[in-house]
Amino acid sequence: MMQLWRAAFVIARRDFTAVVLSRTFILFLLGPLLPILIGFAFGGLGDRISSTDLRPVVGIAMAPQDRAAIDRAHGRLTRRMGDQSLPRIRAVPMTPAPRVQLARPESEVVAILSGSPARPVLTGKPQDLDKLQGDLSLLSTAALAERSLQFVPVERQEVTTSLGAQAQGRLIIGRIAQVVMFFLTILLAGMILSNLVEEKTNKIIEILAAAVSIDAIFLGKLMAMLAMSFVGIAFWGGTAFAIFAALGGDATGLPVPAVGWPIFLALAVLYFAMAYTLLGSLFLGIGAQAATVREVQTLNMPITMGQMLIFFFASYAVDHMGSPAEVAACIFPFSSPFAMIARAAQDATLWPHLVALVWQGAFVALIIRVGVLLFRRHVMQSGGRWWKNLFRPATG
Repeated sequence: MMQLWRAAFVIARRDFTAVVLSRTFILFLLGPLLPILIGFAFGGLGDRISSTDLRPVVGIAMAPQDRAAIDRAHGRLTRRMGDQSLPRIRAVPMTPAPRVQLARPESEVVAILSGSPARPVLTGKPQDLDKLQGDLSLLSTAALAERSLQFVPVERQEVTTSLGAQAQGRLIIGRIAQVVMFFLTILLAGMILSNLVEEKTNKIIEILAAAVSIDAIFLGKLMAMLAMSFVGIAFWGGTAFAIFAALGGDATGLPVPAVGWPIFLALAVLYFAMAYTLLGSLFLGIGAQAATVREVQTLNMPITMGQMLIFFFASYAVDHMGSPAEVAACIFPFSSPFAMIARAAQDATLWPHLVALVWQGAFVALIIRVGVLLFRRHVMQSGGRWWKNLFRPATG
């Protein structure tokens, strides 16, 4: 066993050095920052679009005193409910036929409110009337009861904690952790698919197999890719933290996970490692069977789609703590890391995490073992029935 781990560390150091010290690794590190920059750009564009105010415009065709009452009621309501709560209003000339005014090309109004606050008449297209009728009914009521309309003051009683708000915040933390873990796993694990294909093409794998066991080759490559992933995560996380600090972000208002932030972050690292090695060992075994890069690319899509289904299953289980679906998501190895990190955000019990990590690690070992035996049988053309050799050490 010690010889296996020693050989695996040699393979891991070789692969890790070859990847991290290459020029393409710098491009790999900078690659995920591009979507972040695009996100900031689109966020600024969204704010700009919001600032232009895309609310519908309603023309007010009433007598001057009624129009003034509508204006005052609109101002009072929007101050209380927000600028986006009601459509914009604009004074338009009083005409016997509001339909004619709506048909003018230069008109910006989508509907016209005529009559009086006591008997308002709204003219416009049916779909616009459906959207605006309730808002303008409220506006007319507020204008009609202008003097008698008084907002009831609400007495404030502040508390330090709210169990409902705390549960909701922990649920959000669990969901965010799931999404980040899934994104990083899909982004980083796919590199393993083509790893063995390149070395098989260059006949390097035969040289390695002659020197060390195939178990050590598989385990070493998985360890190297996991270490490379942590380098990337450290770089991206440090960049995100620097941007957050430069923008004056304040993290004191974040909800605290049930297990506390130190344990939660430690579990997040462990569960990411498990999710990565589970998917990575599967990718490694499949990539070892593939003969060409084209086969790898063909296999990548269905595996990714399957992983997305697993993620959706784990995401569904977040809202159903203790349900059969949540228990099944915690037991099924490929969804277990995502379900358990969400559980850590909502439940302070620690022993299930120890059991889950041991279970996930055992399944990683099983996948690697099956992949090694299939590789020896179909690629190296050695070995008998693979299930008979499942728990027998592979020697190369």
